[in-house]
Amino acid sequence: MPEPQAPRPTLPDLTPPTGAARPEAARATRRRPLLHPGGLLVGTALGVLALTPGLIPRTGLFQGLVSGVMLAAGYLVGVLLGLLLRPLTRRTGRRLNGAAWTLLVVVLLLAWAVMGYLGFGWQADQAALLGIPGPQLRDWLIAIPVTVGVLVVLFVLVRGVRALPRWPRRALGVVGLVVVAAIAISLAGIPGFNPARTLLDRAFAVQNEGVFGGAAQPADPLRSGSPASLVSWDSLGRGGRTFVTTAPSPADLARASGHAAVDPVRVYIGLGASEDARERAQLAVRELARTGAFTRPVIGVVTTTGTGFADAEAMNALELAWGGDTALVTSQYSLLPSGLSFLLDGDRVREAGTTMFDAVRAAVDAMPPGAPRPKVVVFGESLGSLGSQAAFPTLDDVRARADGALWNGPPNSSPLWHGLVAGRDPGSPEIRPVVEGGRTVRFGGGSVTTHLPAAPPGPWPDPRVVYLQHASDPVVWWSPELLWSRPDWLAEPRGEDVLPTVRWYPLVTFWQVTMDMIRAQTVPFGHGHNYGPESLDAWMDVVPPPGWTPADTARVHAVQEVPDPTR
Repeated sequence: MPEPQAPRPTLPDLTPPTGAARPEAARATRRRPLLHPGGLLVGTALGVLALTPGLIPRTGLFQGLVSGVMLAAGYLVGVLLGLLLRPLTRRTGRRLNGAAWTLLVVVLLLAWAVMGYLGFGWQADQAALLGIPGPQLRDWLIAIPVTVGVLVVLFVLVRGVRALPRWPRRALGVVGLVVVAAIAISLAGIPGFNPARTLLDRAFAVQNEGVFGGAAQPADPLRSGSPASLVSWDSLGRGGRTFVTTAPSPADLARASGHAAVDPVRVYIGLGASEDARERAQLAVRELARTGAFTRPVIGVVTTTGTGFADAEAMNALELAWGGDTALVTSQYSLLPSGLSFLLDGDRVREAGTTMFDAVRAAVDAMPPGAPRPKVVVFGESLGSLGSQAAFPTLDDVRARADGALWNGPPNSSPLWHGLVAGRDPGSPEIRPVVEGGRTVRFGGGSVTTHLPAAPPGPWPDPRVVYLQHASDPVVWWSPELLWSRPDWLAEPRGEDVLPTVRWYPLVTFWQVTMDMIRAQTVPFGHGHNYGPESLDAWMDVVPPPGWTPADTARVHAVQEVPDPTR
């Protein structure tokens, strides 16, 4: 008989029961949405707040950049908050369903639409306040694709990096750490070690060549770079070559001063002559002696901007009023534009301002007893103001060593300015502070004819110090503290060229003012970081010629005929 066969094993039934979801479908139902709801919520909050007005009117393109960066930053913050709150959401098991997502998107779009409409009106009001045309609607709408584009770029970068294999991601991480470390070390200002600055100096060296407007080497022996000069024409750099070739004409000097003019002295020492600040200062003193500058009634010690340029209107104003009987001296300390120089050149600008003034002051003090001595006044605008102020730790030092000072648009980080404003007399606002009753220093700006509108009454003995600062100048009011702290100028009544609707918001205001600095010189004179002919009135407060009157100032203004850059 055949042996009985063993029963076959029964295989388990793997067919899912009716109505059960397949594993792929189950995973699909749990798939995360493309966008994070918390990121969209926080990003929209910051993005729409960035539509509020700042200090300088914005174009649609600029508004898109301002709002786009805030949208991206807020999205990142929202995602990070979501990660921190993930344990809570896991316990509750709650997630946004389709209806909730629809409601969220509708609310966010409505917020963007309302704030975009209000923002357009604010920009028009701000432009009218500064006397310039407001934005056109079609230009304003450019902000929409630019804002979205910034967020899309962020997504593409993040997802692109995450899609890379492990070793390229690690390599990018190492490169990122090296770059961050180099920037941190450079910003720390360690003497003799600034890798970012060294690299950028090489990159911007080419911009130090050439001249503006086709200027040629001067034949006048009273100019640095002339055949009689101790420094060569080539060593001056572009800023220096501009400085020594743009003095007012003899005819303008005579018309402005009302008497026969003399040829002004202009001394400039570029980095091509020496990279050492003390050597440049000593060489400048020798140039001053060669030109007979110490016989002039006024010597102006100027600290330039990062690229070595000095404000032409301010230089010309002093020479026009004095009929050319002046000497101006300055030097180059950097090859970088002012924005980069502000971040990386703190030590160089302070050293340049201090060493030059100390050298000139020492030379004047060493003159024979009884010999007529020139008045030594100082000037700086923007970053140059920071460097020029560095020669004076306190206001008492200004009184003791200088015969006057004019500082235009001082950066908020200027120690002397900051200390004076912080210690202002009670009741005086930050935009127009009164210090010691106006005994030595006074603050003004914003109008050519009334440049010191808040000047306190009473005597104003020599030496006099004038700070020109506009309420709408972002260079004056920018500070890292804007990230987390409301400044006094936004807690007090706003300045005459700032909308009362300007408010402080954490992170947002910092970014708005940062971006405003880029466009700070695109507005008319008397606003933003554009001082122009105001310097003449301030100079005449600091160091006027004997017997000077307001009518004389008006005559110089007529000669200046400074064109408005926005018209």
